[in-house]
Amino acid sequence: MSAIFDKLVFYFEYPFVRYALIVGVLIALCSSLLGVTLVLKRFSFIGDGLSHVAFGAIAIASVLNLSNHMFLVLPITIFCAILLLRTGQNTKINGDAAMAMISVGALAIGYLLMNIFSASSNLSGDVCSTLFGSTSILTLTKMEVWFSAALSVVVILVFLLLYHKIFAVTFDENFANATGINARRYNLLIAIIIAIIIVLAMNLVGSLLISALVIFPALSAMRVFKNFKGVILFSATLSVFCAATGIIVSILAGTPVGSTIVAVDIFAFAICFLFDKISGGVRK
Repeated sequence: MSAIFDKLVFYFEYPFVRYALIVGVLIALCSSLLGVTLVLKRFSFIGDGLSHVAFGAIAIASVLNLSNHMFLVLPITIFCAILLLRTGQNTKINGDAAMAMISVGALAIGYLLMNIFSASSNLSGDVCSTLFGSTSILTLTKMEVWFSAALSVVVILVFLLLYHKIFAVTFDENFANATGINARRYNLLIAIIIAIIIVLAMNLVGSLLISALVIFPALSAMRVFKNFKGVILFSATLSVFCAATGIIVSILAGTPVGSTIVAVDIFAFAICFLFDKISGGVRK
């Protein structure tokens, strides 16, 4: 135990390790807050679809040799979030079909562009890093950390300030509209916030694993608590714990960061599932 502690102290002397932990915890917190709303509103497909869009946007940014991908990836992902939500409300195009068209199309075009225009000698490594996160979270610059922190704070503040309206829209849009809340506008806001979270999480877990970061803490919390506030608080706490644990374990064991975090989330879900089966959940 002493050797592990000494090893952790040694690694945390490096700024990039501290940056990874700070950004990882903030992203996990943001993901968990909106994850509950996504699961309850059955919007989980939006997170999965936007993760593929973000991959395509990163491919475009790589082809253009942009030094900071986020300034291109973020607006493209937000635009597609709005487009996906609007298209899903079109009676002529089913929501699942719209998601499939946008997400699969973006994934295919992104990989095609990377193959045709990429100047990298390690294309497979670049694709793997983008899809699964790899060690990209450990190469963050100070500017990227500050930018991620600022966006995370904005997401958290928006959620806290609009908590009651998001709660109303999550459970009953008709009732929310009747009380003067514009449900469509708040659905749009939720989609935009999810797009921001997706972009932030790309470096942490990669485009294929983002949905796990959003959904698993929410599902785990729903196994333990039955009220919205309890689910939100437990989901946030569990998500932060799993992210921090996953990052530390990956550093010590040399495993991929994103996959390790998701593995910890799965383990936590299994524990919550067993707790629910044994105790029937905590009812308040």
